[in-house]
Amino acid sequence: MLVLAHISDLHLDGTARATERAERVRDRLWELPGKVDALLVTGDIADHGAEAEYEEAARMLGLRDGGAPFPVLTCPGNHDSRAPYRKALLGHPAAEGPVNSVHVFDEAAVLMCDSSIPGRDEGEFDKETYAWIEATLDELDGGLPALLAFHHPPVVLHHPLPDAYQLGQPRSLAALLERRPEVAGLITGHAHTPAATTFAGRPLVVGPGVTWTLRLPWEGEGAADRDAPPGFAFHVLDDERRLTSHFRVA
Repeated sequence: MLVLAHISDLHLDGTARATERAERVRDRLWELPGKVDALLVTGDIADHGAEAEYEEAARMLGLRDGGAPFPVLTCPGNHDSRAPYRKALLGHPAAEGPVNSVHVFDEAAVLMCDSSIPGRDEGEFDKETYAWIEATLDELDGGLPALLAFHHPPVVLHHPLPDAYQLGQPRSLAALLERRPEVAGLITGHAHTPAATTFAGRPLVVGPGVTWTLRLPWEGEGAADRDAPPGFAFHVLDDERRLTSHFRVA
């Protein structure tokens, strides 16, 4: 059984509010060493893509000093900028290509995929990322399930804001999943609301936002509920390859 914590959309911008909300969630999760296998962070870590914002995230999440009690796996969102993300958050040379990474556990592999399009709010996997996903799955043990984690949901969530900026060309992703039965589920962010649905016959889970929560059209006026507490999720992939998600607030 694999247990993953999940946060998304921190939008760190140097303000006390953004920092306090992210630290509140971080402190809750840091109380769980030995109980959580990894933390997934599905994009929009920074608000403006500035190097200082990633330096704050790296300190907060223990990415540069080994301070996290479990692996912290990240991918970019539409507010992120690839070169400073690589340099300040990951300690890698600055570069502009997609930021993709894989972490292999005993129970499953987690592919952190870059769905961002530099300079745009909508998302799409480019040819390099599709090729990387295929090659990475080829290299895994054929009996090992995999989860794909990325920023932009590839489905309608019934709110005009995220639905205007979802993952483009979803048929390409659906075609990949048809070829890849080892993919047990998809985990995304971007929408600032916890949601669960399906895509191409696989479970699709959208993580809540840390910085603010999306107010759905039938909940009232204004998209951003800034008074709602920051949210996070736990995802459990069991021995039957069933993905179960639990949502919490800090």
